[in-house]
Amino acid sequence: MSDGTKVAAPKFLRRVARKLRRLQQALSRKQKGSANRRKAVKKVARAHVRVADTRRDWQHKLSTQIIRENQAVYVEDLCVTGLGRTRLAKSVHDAGWATFTAMLEYKAARYGRTFGRVDRFFPSTRMCSDCGRINEKMALNVRSWDCPCGAAHDRDVNAARNVRAAGQADLNARGAYVRPASVPAARREAGTHPDAARSTRSVEGISILQAGEDVNTRSTCWPRSG
Repeated sequence: MSDGTKVAAPKFLRRVARKLRRLQQALSRKQKGSANRRKAVKKVARAHVRVADTRRDWQHKLSTQIIRENQAVYVEDLCVTGLGRTRLAKSVHDAGWATFTAMLEYKAARYGRTFGRVDRFFPSTRMCSDCGRINEKMALNVRSWDCPCGAAHDRDVNAARNVRAAGQADLNARGAYVRPASVPAARREAGTHPDAARSTRSVEGISILQAGEDVNTRSTCWPRSG
């Protein structure tokens, strides 16, 4: 977040990967059409549902906390579909970014908060949040960097500050804030493979930021005044 707070994705699917693999192996040994195979199928399904429910519960708690504590929230409009085709696919799906941002969006409408998505092509990672200089592209393993202006940046915190600035600039360009219409809550999550991110109106900006196999759900928040 733009205030320096970091929330690590709990990696719900990876924590039970060994158990799921064992259940899947047991299923593959059962004879097709047998009663034991039907029982094994149910065990695998229940394990996946448990992972999805645990992830959804965590996302609801965190998204509600963020919305209640801030007047405006701006997030990266990540291309989840594209990331799902890379070596980071398992971590991307495990983080459930699309579902999490959907929760932030409808809860912002419910509580009368401002919500915005910043375009994925905005160079939030490479731009210095102090002087505005855009530096060269950096590898994913570079988690901190120094700007020629003398500022030292944490990669994620710097990007979050740039996302906040871009979101506030878009809000000012569109004029006074008007409370949006109610947005229906998302009723489903596709098990351990969330739906792709929805395309929405966004401002110019944002880059795709991932750290190795870790997926950081980076949101930027504008603290409530008073």
